Amino acid sequence: MPKKLEAHLFAAHPWHGVSPGDNAPEQLTCYVEMVPTDAVKYELDKATGLLKVDRPQKYSNVPPCLYGFVPQTLCAERIAKRCIERTGREGLQGDRDPIDVCVLTEKTFTHGNILIEAIPVGGFRMLDGNEVDDKIICVLKGDAVFGSLGDVSQVTTAMLDRLRHYFLTYKQSPHILKQSCEIAETYGRDEALEVLKRSLADYSAHFLQAGSAGE
Repeated sequence: MPKKLEAHLFAAHPWHGVSPGDNAPEQLTCYVEMVPTDAVKYELDKATGLLKVDRPQKYSNVPPCLYGFVPQTLCAERIAKRCIERTGREGLQGDRDPIDVCVLTEKTFTHGNILIEAIPVGGFRMLDGNEVDDKIICVLKGDAVFGSLGDVSQVTTAMLDRLRHYFLTYKQSPHILKQSCEIAETYGRDEALEVLKRSLADYSAHFLQAGSAGE
């Protein structure tokens, strides 16, 4: 079988087999795991590349926008170092997952497991214990309502509060009320681009450079 044909017979792994985009980090190809109607938390199964059920939400938590990640990124040493620089916290480490994205759009999406084009406008520097878990805030490219926004400062306070509330509570359950997550900083577009550059470099160091053992 010709190699060119063989390459089209299998689905690409959303994390490793999809490009973050020719114009990354200014414009991103993002993989969507969850949409605002999902009361079950889905996430990528790293081994297979399939979307799996992580857990049903115990409370009425639903994501306020499209939620997923940027392919070929990783929260590792460079992301942790940036968080230490910005917060003064010590002993932090990346969560070893791809960088998460929240994508604002007026459109209704009925399911995840799709690729979209998005523009970063800011982000949350989130900590889960001692793990750094940044959330990049984006707008859907060409969106009639959100597409013209250039920085997180232009996003309404109500929308940012909804995003904050979701991430600060989405791991809670009726029997475990202690909050493990915190948002140490809300940052704008320039810092979002810096975080993305570092996440791309972390991925390259762990998966692409010669001699890398990967994850």
